[in-house]
Amino acid sequence: MKKLLLSSIAFVFLLTSCGSKQKGELTGVQGKKWYPEKPYGMELIPRGSFIMGKSEEDQAKLLNAPTKTVTVRSFYMDDTEITNSEYRQFVEWVKDSIVRTKLAILADELGIGPEEGGIGDYAFKDADTTRASVYDKYMLDNYSGMGETGYEGRALSKDEELVWDTSDYPDEYYTEIMDSIYLSEDESYNGQRTIDVKKLKYKYSWMDIEAAARASIKGNGSRKDFIRTEEVEIYPDTTVWIRDFSYSYNEPMHNDYFWHDAYSEYPVVGISWQQAKAFCNWRTKFKNDDNKSRGRQFVNQFRLPTEAEWEYAARGGIEGGTYPWGGPYVISDTGCFMANFKPQRGDYAADAALYTVEAKSYEPNDFNMYNMAGNVSEWTNSSYDPSAYDYVSTMNPNGGDQSNTRKVIRGGSWKDVAYFLQVSTRDYEYADSARSYIGFRTVQDYMGEEDSTQ
Repeated sequence: MKKLLLSSIAFVFLLTSCGSKQKGELTGVQGKKWYPEKPYGMELIPRGSFIMGKSEEDQAKLLNAPTKTVTVRSFYMDDTEITNSEYRQFVEWVKDSIVRTKLAILADELGIGPEEGGIGDYAFKDADTTRASVYDKYMLDNYSGMGETGYEGRALSKDEELVWDTSDYPDEYYTEIMDSIYLSEDESYNGQRTIDVKKLKYKYSWMDIEAAARASIKGNGSRKDFIRTEEVEIYPDTTVWIRDFSYSYNEPMHNDYFWHDAYSEYPVVGISWQQAKAFCNWRTKFKNDDNKSRGRQFVNQFRLPTEAEWEYAARGGIEGGTYPWGGPYVISDTGCFMANFKPQRGDYAADAALYTVEAKSYEPNDFNMYNMAGNVSEWTNSSYDPSAYDYVSTMNPNGGDQSNTRKVIRGGSWKDVAYFLQVSTRDYEYADSARSYIGFRTVQDYMGEEDSTQ
């Protein structure tokens, strides 16, 4: 018996040693090969240091931007503001997901599956048990009914296209769901069926890493205590074109600016800070869902730039420049305005634009960033504190106080005077506010060079 036991141990040892490619050496855990790629529509901003703040005279005497030498890490940044077309992609995705979720839930309540057609074509994927994976069956058996609605974690079926033409609705149940996402007849006019945009909500979770790190020093809290859940109405507030300007006729912008194809390449406005954050989360999810389907590793998150990152990118590598193009003047040597802003009292159109212009207008700076001055002001991730420069770190500085609802906006806009276009000028708006002159662009942390062989 002892000989048999020893033989078994020796046999196991031979299996483990002969099958190993490491030969007893410390070779590290071999993970998936990482193929970094440059995100579409973004430019690499190389790491570096710069003097952040008002190196020139602070004409407004705000005293909120004393000079400070700081260093930022490398990151990618959108070369333009997020456009109406790009934000509409987010809105369409949310609308599609909400409709499919409603259809799947009703199909589940009625016990209708794909084999019965109609609304059954939109049933949850795990409804067809012949095609469900072992994992799907396990989750359905063990976690069904958990969560706020009882349907969390169940995969939607996206095999069937949604039908929007009322004459082609497959059955009465489908009609019931589609009717629920439109405004009632007494709220519509001109015979148009209009989506109830208040129902277009994006729900997501994120982890407050900074709060968790501070709590861990004291040994307080568990991981779940720092997971935050947000639910945000994501449709732009188009009424900003009316509300921002009293005694001014701007109805055409209210009616057409966001949805009409004529404005597709213009920067999206009427977006609050919370909505911009929700867009960043969705963009990360959208990319990683695709990577998952291709068997590739996830990318790190898209996010809003910190105030320091924004200013560094706006300067374009030019030390001491007043504007993104460097010089102290807003008119070129050929007599052309360098940005879209309010150059003279009441004369918004002197720079060849009345409101916003297309996102790729005027000349980019040396980092190939368009409209870092003018067009629309841009949300940053940083909270506004007049004395922030006195205490923020010199390495990747960020005033990220979650309790402070005043958020830094940068760059000036089409309705601002030249002072606000300066790369070092600070301004703010409240996080829940939306304006006709505030948009945003996103960034992503740099994680390596692109593999040109892929």
